[in-house]
Amino acid sequence: MFEKLFENALWKSRFIVILAVIFGFLGSVILFIVASVDVINVAKFIFTTFIEGTHPEHFHEDIVAGIIGAVDLYLIAVVLLIFSFGVYELFISKIDAACTPEECNSILNISSLDQLKDKIAKVIIMVLVVNYFQRVLHTKYETPLELLYFALAIVALAVGLYFTGKVGKK
Repeated sequence: MFEKLFENALWKSRFIVILAVIFGFLGSVILFIVASVDVINVAKFIFTTFIEGTHPEHFHEDIVAGIIGAVDLYLIAVVLLIFSFGVYELFISKIDAACTPEECNSILNISSLDQLKDKIAKVIIMVLVVNYFQRVLHTKYETPLELLYFALAIVALAVGLYFTGKVGKK
């Protein structure tokens, strides 16, 4: 009897992950809102710059950096969203609304911890790539060797993305 009570309590303790689901989802929503506000601010900056007829020194770089920063936040929000859905499906229940009776091949359909880890890892890699390019925009290259390092870094990113895309495919 004690064993049955203990196992029942242990099994129901899995519902504690609902905190991760709720706050992961909340964090995702917050990041989507912040990224959207960032895009609106870039649009305002462009609009006021054109209205005033000015052309700031790093106008194009600032615009691209602002948009890339927003994309970075959107990607992190997607990581939190995938995490929330995945943890819910793994520990609580399948999300019935995500599947039709015929098929269930949604990107958010998670059936194992490894599958969740792989999906999150791929999005995190994209976050790092986007973040890298955002930082590169404001880097000054003064010697040919620095440009060579930059080119090699891009090649390394491309090779890494290529092999990341190959993982799990046969």
